[in-house]
Amino acid sequence: MDKSFTPATPQPLTAPRQIDSKALLGSDGRVVIVHEGQHYLLRQTQAGKLILTK
Repeated sequence: MDKSFTPATPQPLTAPRQIDSKALLGSDGRVVIVHEGQHYLLRQTQAGKLILTK
């Protein structure tokens, strides 16, 4: 019995979703993200960096 190999068809790459950090963080510069029941805080520092904490 001959089982020939058929490679998977490559899927086209799609650009990841983009959202402006100001729209995400709001005027407070922070947002709580709920992931699988866990709460994470994403905030912007005074230096403009982003920090994600649990």
